[in-house]
Amino acid sequence: MAASCKVVCCEEERESDKAILVRFSNGFTDNAQRLDFATFKNTDENNPRKKIRRIVVAESERLSYVGQNFGEDLMKCNNLCRFLNKETMQMEMHSAQLFNMQPVIPGEGTQDAMSQDATVSYREKVDSLIEAFGTNKQKRALSSRRLNQVGSDALHHAVAEAASSVIDNKGLEALQQEVAETESQGSLSLHLPPCNPDADKQENVYPFEELLSSVEFAALEASGQKMAALSQEELQKLKNQRGNLCVVKHLESMPSADDSREKTARCAFYLSLLIKLSHQKIVTRKFWTEEGCPRVIQNKMLRNVHCGDVQ
Repeated sequence: MAASCKVVCCEEERESDKAILVRFSNGFTDNAQRLDFATFKNTDENNPRKKIRRIVVAESERLSYVGQNFGEDLMKCNNLCRFLNKETMQMEMHSAQLFNMQPVIPGEGTQDAMSQDATVSYREKVDSLIEAFGTNKQKRALSSRRLNQVGSDALHHAVAEAASSVIDNKGLEALQQEVAETESQGSLSLHLPPCNPDADKQENVYPFEELLSSVEFAALEASGQKMAALSQEELQKLKNQRGNLCVVKHLESMPSADDSREKTARCAFYLSLLIKLSHQKIVTRKFWTEEGCPRVIQNKMLRNVHCGDVQ
């Protein structure tokens, strides 16, 4: 008949009395007698944090293993183990320290590994894992991304060489002057119609067709007739409004010919609408309705002139 035993808890133990348990990271051993174990402790006994530090070394014919009970990889948990006391036939429970044994490769230093890890980015570490353990889809995506990166780097290098060559040939100040002139011309082209620098008459500097197309000019017919029919009292009221003096001046000096008179009236309405629009911070539908503006003119002004809020 098998002998019976019972579990008993031992008295409170010191740190040095704790049992040592080892766990190998790359497998387990079938014969512990073939390993030589040694334990080392910190020599600073006065420091309460350092005096409990231990290092366990296991040496075999092929490889050496090292484990420690401190550092970032330490597991924050308490371990217990039970031993059978064959004399008393009691199972004694003791505190234990677990050491994760890592193989030590000859020729590789810990500091070199730490410095290498510090220089490798997170993306590079992930790429290394994909190369080693990734699926075929992940590896194809990694290869494609690296090819695109190489192409982008080559393009940037070519652009940098071309820019350096242009700077060397023309000079930095001349290039800055050209850029400033181009930017000024570009900003003006957003607000001004095409200009004819070779015009022989004042009215040909800005061609009328570039200011108002035939469709837009025809849409101003009703509005121009209202402007031409304004009375002296209405002209005086318009003159009292800010910015409309030039409009009143054109209306007071309209030519007598029907075609020229009609053209002047339509242009006066268009100019008056531009002035009123420039004074508006927020443009609503009510503004266009009150002014009697045709839809085609409204779209033109919102697209090319007004920069405020529209409701």
